[in-house]
Amino acid sequence: MPFRWPGSGRSERSGGKLPRSKRSAPVHAKVSLHRASRLKVVSVACGILLAGVAAYAATNWVVGLGGGSSGEGQSGTISNVTITAVAAPSATNLLYPGGTGDVVVTISNPNPYPVTITAVQLPTNTTYATGYTTSALTTTQAGCLAATPSDVIWNFSTATSGSSHTLTTPLTVGASGQANNPLAVTLTNDASMTAASPAACANTYFSLPSLTGITATGGAATSTTTPATDAWTS
Repeated sequence: MPFRWPGSGRSERSGGKLPRSKRSAPVHAKVSLHRASRLKVVSVACGILLAGVAAYAATNWVVGLGGGSSGEGQSGTISNVTITAVAAPSATNLLYPGGTGDVVVTISNPNPYPVTITAVQLPTNTTYATGYTTSALTTTQAGCLAATPSDVIWNFSTATSGSSHTLTTPLTVGASGQANNPLAVTLTNDASMTAASPAACANTYFSLPSLTGITATGGAATSTTTPATDAWTS
């Protein structure tokens, strides 16, 4: 019968050894495992720190710039603005024989930058407006046409086509797609009706003859707030 050590659970047959599953790890092994874990954590932390230092720290290897280093830019195109007769906001000063009245327009700018207008060029003072029955300017007013004539012209126009007239305040239309484009403008008293205008032109809406040109420049500027009021006075 095999001999059993009292209280130990070991028997002589097993050679005095506990089964592998029952054995405890030696103390020095536990310490080594604990130390290895600590070293691993420290190594990871140091690795992160060193990586940061490598990414941002300056070195003694100074790097210069090769000759001819450059970049490419491109300027925008130049497109004409458009001035259109509109009904809103409504004119305050209305035309009558021998008097002047307001002209309401919108100015549209297709350019990718603001455009500032400082003057307009007018047709001759014998180039007349056409009258219409409504503000939509679709149906002409019988007896009040440019050929009649209506005797409605741009104020301060002369016998010379293309006479230039400076605006009281420069008008800046915002860049395409930006605020204040199109820009609504009331040109105060810049239409004129002569005393010879026919009675058929009473209670009529007028499409003024086409301007012959403008004086304008494109470039950075603060746009005029719409709706605006402006004029030329000579």
